[in-house]
Amino acid sequence: MATIQELSERCGVSVSTVSKALNGYSDISDKTRELVIKIANEMGYFPNANARALKLKKTYNLGVLFNTYSNLGLRNDYFAHILSAFKDEAAINGYDITFIEHNIGRRKMTYLEHCQHRHFDGVCIVCADYENEEVIRLVNSDLPVVTIDYAFQKSYSIISDNYGGMKQLTNFIIHQGHTSIALIHGVKTLVTKNRMDGFFDALQENGVKIDKEYILEGVYRNPAASEELTTKLLKMNNRPTCIIAPDDQSATGVTSAIRKLGLQLVKDISVAGYDGTDIQQLLGVKLTTVKQERDNIGTESAKKLIQLIEKSDELPLDTIFMKQTLVVGNSVKKIK
Repeated sequence: MATIQELSERCGVSVSTVSKALNGYSDISDKTRELVIKIANEMGYFPNANARALKLKKTYNLGVLFNTYSNLGLRNDYFAHILSAFKDEAAINGYDITFIEHNIGRRKMTYLEHCQHRHFDGVCIVCADYENEEVIRLVNSDLPVVTIDYAFQKSYSIISDNYGGMKQLTNFIIHQGHTSIALIHGVKTLVTKNRMDGFFDALQENGVKIDKEYILEGVYRNPAASEELTTKLLKMNNRPTCIIAPDDQSATGVTSAIRKLGLQLVKDISVAGYDGTDIQQLLGVKLTTVKQERDNIGTESAKKLIQLIEKSDELPLDTIFMKQTLVVGNSVKKIK
């Protein structure tokens, strides 16, 4: 394995300059940094991680707390995109990521104890029970923390604008002539609350009143649960003309129930989804949905966390709202 002295001689610069180039210091030119990194890669030089951590007082390791309400875990398309983008941005800046767990080997730890044991430079909370005492203790610790879809005073927060996204979607459905709109929502979380607020505000602003039985609690990314609830809606005497699913994946369950009851999708019952995933081929129609900027959320979360770690005095704790985009398909019928 090459040494830093050999790398220095090959680049024609001092050992100090090589160290600065590899550790992201700003007082050397981009040209020199690119040269050092290029030759380091060619020579297979990797700085000793422990020595680097002692010198810089950083481990270049970020903790990620990811604990979903469902058993999908990393198979959850929404969070998979966020985490992939977060990991890519972290890697570009020289950071690794490690998932925060309750156990290391046979030893049980709190979230904060795990972070302290691993010497994380900072933490991103992607999905968790934000009212859990352990989570609150982690956020209130001295570690730099970025949270996604939940705001704390002591963290930098990246929030997807679920209120605005659902309001856009509901306004579109109303403007298509629908006044009997059902909403199947996910479990009660802040995300769900924001979407429901957007839904009800759009109804109120347009003077639309709906049957309270049109509002049903389902499960995110669970087509079977949405199929069961849709069957219940469609057997009502005053069935809705449009059903909003908790997400695009659950919309497949909605469409399945429609077809099993001998009804035609769009012609008899309109459907809308949420998230903007690639699910069209499973439905046979282009789904009207709301696209969440999943990759941007992950990238921005990594950028802000690294800024908190490296330039904590320059970055005030704040909340960023990521806009969502209405994607108009052909799954919501125009009623004349």
